[in-house]
Amino acid sequence: MTPSASDTAVNSSQLRILFATSECAPLVKTGGLGDVSAAFPAATRALGLDARILLPGYRPVLAQLFDRREVARFAPRADFPAARLLQGQTPPGVPLYVLDCPELYDRDGGPYQDEAGTDWVDNALRFGLLSHAAALLGSAANPLDWAPDVVHCNDWQTGLAPAYLHYADGARAATLQTIHNLAYQGIFEPQFVAALGLPPNAFTPNGVEYYGKLSFLKAGLQFADAITTVSPTYALEIQSQPLGFGLQDLLAARRDCVSGILNGIDTEVWNPATDPSIACRYDADTLAAKAENKSALQRRLGLAPAPAMPLFAVVSRFAPQKGLDWLLATAPQVLALPAQLAILGGGEPQLESGFRALARSHAGQVGVTIGFDDALAHLIEAGADAFLMPSRFEPCGLNQMYSQRYGTPPIVRATGGLADTVIDCSPATLADGSASGFVFHDASADALLAAAARAAGTWRDQATWRALQRNGMARDFRWETSARKYAAIYARLARVR
Repeated sequence: MTPSASDTAVNSSQLRILFATSECAPLVKTGGLGDVSAAFPAATRALGLDARILLPGYRPVLAQLFDRREVARFAPRADFPAARLLQGQTPPGVPLYVLDCPELYDRDGGPYQDEAGTDWVDNALRFGLLSHAAALLGSAANPLDWAPDVVHCNDWQTGLAPAYLHYADGARAATLQTIHNLAYQGIFEPQFVAALGLPPNAFTPNGVEYYGKLSFLKAGLQFADAITTVSPTYALEIQSQPLGFGLQDLLAARRDCVSGILNGIDTEVWNPATDPSIACRYDADTLAAKAENKSALQRRLGLAPAPAMPLFAVVSRFAPQKGLDWLLATAPQVLALPAQLAILGGGEPQLESGFRALARSHAGQVGVTIGFDDALAHLIEAGADAFLMPSRFEPCGLNQMYSQRYGTPPIVRATGGLADTVIDCSPATLADGSASGFVFHDASADALLAAAARAAGTWRDQATWRALQRNGMARDFRWETSARKYAAIYARLARVR
């Protein structure tokens, strides 16, 4: 199935990769993982690798999977119901395996929660089955005529796959576990060990046990042949507190297996020169056209036409991680700079109500849309003057890269991928042409306010602002660079199996 350890070389273009994930845009998406799962396998295929995606058969996925055929059936096992494996392809043409199990996936609501925002009570089985299917395709019991050299697992939802393969008999694929956000670990009660078909001896500190419970992500980190995360800085941050979230000792012990590889972005979808969702297309040579997008955004959100003040924007989940409570706390001072705010997102009820109240008390200066609207997200990137990402921690982040591509300098905190992708505006970085945004270090509302004030002051110097915009637009955030780094890891893993 995989090249043996005696092979002296592996041509990465011949490698077969199973990319197991719980989301893939545009079929199903709740955040950045959906974007990554769409763009990354396509980028690896462009390099010549045979990458294929494994995805749960949620109702919206099956509704969009028009050209599909059944390729395997899985009998009930442990507490798992029977399931089918369907084959089709994603809209970009990447081969796609869909795990069809109506009992677990055919329901209203989202991938992880019901319509009321409560976690599905059977998530352990739902994603245990996904992990088990990934492991089965990477094992000697694979029913297909295609077998992966590497099973690439993503976040906790597929974290049990390396454990299943560890305890399986016979030849197996290599495994790679990618951490997109260590704060979410898939922790369940210990009785699920038997329900998921794991052997009793798996429930130990050197197995899937995590402080008396079962952790999907801990299982992946324990048993995967290699571990990656989505930025170099985050790879270091998670090996100690506070961002290790209880797994720092395991990650530090396996540091030789941990790599930080920055995510890329889809530069065809996120391209202001061709974007169909914006009011006026533009590039680095026609940046004056951003003014038309700003006007369109102001009209869309009920903001006053105010060309003399900068428009700051947010597109985000409303969660403590994102630091938006700092923005809410300092909003009066930010608006007094003066500036306008455009906010798109949703999540914690307290933040949602806080931003709604802010919009009511500052009509014409604050526009808030609760929920997610992809077209509006594109218009925000094109129409805003600067983009706010004051995260307490950020494994990688994508919007700061979208923003630079759209000539919308980001204002970010120096953590994770934000630290790796945004170069602070200073006399030195302006002089060498690297400045691309505004970076603050302290985890505080005051530090965010100071960075916003610095951005507002720089915005008033239009010559400097244009240079800052063009610097950001010249950055190369294509997936190809990341895909080549992953291809090297895949080849190494295949050689040593």
